[in-house]
Parts: sequence; structure tokens; C-alpha cells
Amino acid sequence: MVRISDIIRAEFAEGDNKRDAGLKTPENIVRYDDIIYGTESKWQKLDVYRPKDAMGKLPVIVSVHGGGWVYGDKERYQFYCMDLAERGFAVVNFSYRLAPEYKFPASLEDTNFVFTWVLENAETYGLDTEKIFAVGDSAGAHILSLYLDICTNPDYAESYKFHTPENSQICAVALNCGQYHMGEENLDELTGKLMEEYLPGKGTKQELQLLCADDHVTEKFPPAFIMTAEEDFLRNQAPLMYEKLKSMHIPCEFHDYRSGKSEKLGHVFHLNIRSEDAHKCNDEECRFFKQILNIY
Repeated sequence: MVRISDIIRAEFAEGDNKRDAGLKTPENIVRYDDIIYGTESKWQKLDVYRPKDAMGKLPVIVSVHGGGWVYGDKERYQFYCMDLAERGFAVVNFSYRLAPEYKFPASLEDTNFVFTWVLENAETYGLDTEKIFAVGDSAGAHILSLYLDICTNPDYAESYKFHTPENSQICAVALNCGQYHMGEENLDELTGKLMEEYLPGKGTKQELQLLCADDHVTEKFPPAFIMTAEEDFLRNQAPLMYEKLKSMHIPCEFHDYRSGKSEKLGHVFHLNIRSEDAHKCNDEECRFFKQILNIY
């Protein structure tokens, strides 16, 4: 029997290979590759990218990749993350354990390992731990949102066995083309099948409620830049999170990107660094991060 994860992996890899064909590491970037952050070296690896001429500690962006909870790794995100680094950040790009080989909450546990690693290795890689940001797209935006709920909602955090680092504070985040609500009324057929492979109970009502990132937001959730696009198949999700953050009086921006050209912008368009629209989006997200630093 063919698993939905096998289909997703084949289809997504084909698109990603085409998108990134011919791209190389920019000459103005220094990279530290394949750093092990956990005990499973096949999965738990990360890269750090920095502007080559930058001195001292830099603000940090941690990137949580997408891929439907079953696909993706840091190699697929290296060019996007180096593009962010060119804007004056140290960027941490990591792979995490995927379903169905590893069930929920393995990806959240790995995300927590990475933020802990940032704190423990700040001196070695020039990371300013008072200026930590994060980006996530698609399933990565969902994973990141849940992790932020754990960091900022003590009642929700009790649902998990791991503990977040006490001295870590994420200044702001960008949530891109993400899934935030898992209510049965929002669950399309594909997502339902993915939940069967991602969740230990194959998507019980209790599990889906646990995965409703918007339902567990408190007023301590960090400022957020939320974006979607005209042909994003998760387009209906972004307003749900945006309205929830606004109701909590959390500083946030909502962007619905449109190209103005015959070819419309689709899901995670911002990863295609050859695109002018991606350049604009990534500029605006990094501008949002720098603006937050000036406010706080």
C-alpha cells in the first residue's frame, strides 16, 4: 500500500529540485554545516549561515521547514536561509524527525532541542541570544506556532513531556502559508490523511484539538508577521491566526501577497529566491524583525 507521505515526498522533491537548480552558496556567506544537535545524526542536524564580513554577535533567525510533516530537510531550505542571512542575520537551518517514521511530537521535541542548542552555542557561532527570531512555513509554521504556544502558555505546555529553556525568549516570528487550526471543519482530505501518519492515534478528536495552534494562543505569544498568497491552498488559515493574535492585542501584521502578473503566487512562493515577489516578502519580514528590535 502506497503511503501519502511517499507521494508527497516524490512530488515535493521534484518541485524543489526545479526551483533550486543551479543555485550556489553566495560568496558573501560563511556556512557551518551538518552540526549534530541531538542523538540521531541522520535526522538531527543543522547549519548556521552568517554574512562573511559580519563581526561579533548577530540577531538570530531559526527556520522551521515545511513539508506536510512528512517531507523536507535543511538542504531544501539552504538557499532561502542564506538569502535571509544576507540581510544581516545569523540563520539556523535545521532538519527534524519526520512522520511516519517518527510520530508527533517528535518535530516539536527537535525544535526545542534547536532553540536550546542556540543558547548553548551562542559564543561559538556569534549568536545574540537576546535577539532571537523564527520563521516557519506550511507545516513548519504549524510546528513553530505550537512550539510558541508551549513557550507562552503554561497550561498547554503541560500536555508535553519536554521543557523549554527558561532563559530563551523569541522576539518575533514570521508565519508563512501555514496551517493553524485543525478543527474537523477545516480539515481537508489531504491533511486528514497526513494526520493519520503524523499522529499516534491517527487523528482523534483530542489529538486534533491539541494541534489547534490558534486555540492555545495567550497574550504572551510573540509579535508575528503572518502571510499568505493569492493561490496558497492554505489561504483560509492565515486570517484565523491573525484575528486571534489581534484579539490578544499582540503586535502583528497580515500580508496577502499578489503578483500582479499572469502567473499567480502560490503556496510558499517566498522560498524561490529568484523571484522578485519572494525578495519583497523576505525583505518585509526582516524589516518587521528589525522594527521589533527598535520597539523593544
